[in-house]
Amino acid sequence: MDRNRQGKWLFTSESVTEGHPDKICDQISDAIVDAIL
Repeated sequence: MDRNRQGKWLFTSESVTEGHPDKICDQISDAIVDAIL
């Protein structure tokens, strides 16, 4: 959380969304493990 020169707060956040590569890779790896089991 940073404070800019006007005294206002700037909130930043990062999240894994539906189309994010990590999410897609997790879905693929889960499908492979399920197929093997």
